[in-house]
Amino acid sequence: MSGSEPAAGSSATSGGPLAGITVVTLEQAVSAPMCTRTLADFGARVIKVENPQGGDFARDYDDVVNGLAAHFVWANRGKESVTLNLKSEAGIETMHRLLDKAHVLVSNLAPGAMARLRLSASDLAERHPDLITVEIDGYGAGGPLSHKRAYDLLVQAESGACAVTGRPGEPAKPGPPVADISSGLYAALSILALLCGKGRGNGGELSSVSVSLFDTMTELMGYPLTYTKYSGIDQQPLGMSSPAVSPYGSYGTRDGQTVVLGTTNDREWQRLAREILERPDLADDTRFAGNSGRVRHREVLDEAIESWCGRHDLEHIQKTADAAGIGNSRYNLPSEVLEHPQLSARDRWRQVDTSAGPIEALLPPPIIAGFEPPMGAVPGLGQHTDRVLADFGFTGDDIAALRGDGAIGPAYC
Repeated sequence: MSGSEPAAGSSATSGGPLAGITVVTLEQAVSAPMCTRTLADFGARVIKVENPQGGDFARDYDDVVNGLAAHFVWANRGKESVTLNLKSEAGIETMHRLLDKAHVLVSNLAPGAMARLRLSASDLAERHPDLITVEIDGYGAGGPLSHKRAYDLLVQAESGACAVTGRPGEPAKPGPPVADISSGLYAALSILALLCGKGRGNGGELSSVSVSLFDTMTELMGYPLTYTKYSGIDQQPLGMSSPAVSPYGSYGTRDGQTVVLGTTNDREWQRLAREILERPDLADDTRFAGNSGRVRHREVLDEAIESWCGRHDLEHIQKTADAAGIGNSRYNLPSEVLEHPQLSARDRWRQVDTSAGPIEALLPPPIIAGFEPPMGAVPGLGQHTDRVLADFGFTGDDIAALRGDGAIGPAYC
């Protein structure tokens, strides 16, 4: 029956908050892998089922990590890889035997793929009544775009996110794959909510979750969509600034650095004008008394701040802003973030094993007192097929027969 304890030999981390939870996943790219990596970081056993012919296509995005792909090693640590040919009856039956002992099934295949495999939530309800099923798709069911494939950039463009990023006439995709990542995190949050409900005897009938990238991005677009709905104005992107508040942006320093300064309320503006810029005339100017006025006249304020920053080095600017209680930061390149003192001082880097040797990776953001995230290895394609199947009751002869029938991939070398 679905939801029973995982078979002996589970690789779940003992003592983790999700120890004893088994997750099976049919995933690719970023959204579902980020969901299940999050669960693995909390100690769940995550079994990644991959096509024997190449597996997750993110494995081949590039080869910069000692021959492995950067996306893949980032989003897939702590998982076990099992190869299954789900187009064969033996492969499908093997999948069901895994689900017999699993608590959660996560997927983000192409539209309609789970139904074609007879693995949709409704297909699984009878044989696996306690299984939590989570499907991440592009646009959600029931709309004119539901049939379309959806990737991060496509959904960011469709949802308006690119229109509020960049500069006027120069729209841009936000750098990180925020549609994928955020959808994966919403999926993980939903799984945790359902597991919590089942554990407390609440919501026992609630087992099926769907999360679409488009719904996620329109949620993240909450401020600009709300603003436009009630003002009729499409706000223009402002590069490293915000249409919502002013002053708030990036400014060049005397020593060739870039500082980012931000105010979020009238009190901060007064401190910035009087204590940092030493411009009581700006502080007393009624045009700038409220945020709406400062937004309308942001060019005047940006010019004054740019002039002041251009006369001082970054270190002086940041010390002065800190003393005045004004938020500030340094604009960094990724290569500079790798050496960031905040990361090193807080011991945020850990070693993670891969088939190509150990690599360095950042700890997940949540810090749980008394729990060290497992930071498990990044799996090779099919690396754990034999071990996982043995854990789930398959004999050596069973595994050999499956391999002979082409239901599983070759033995991992």
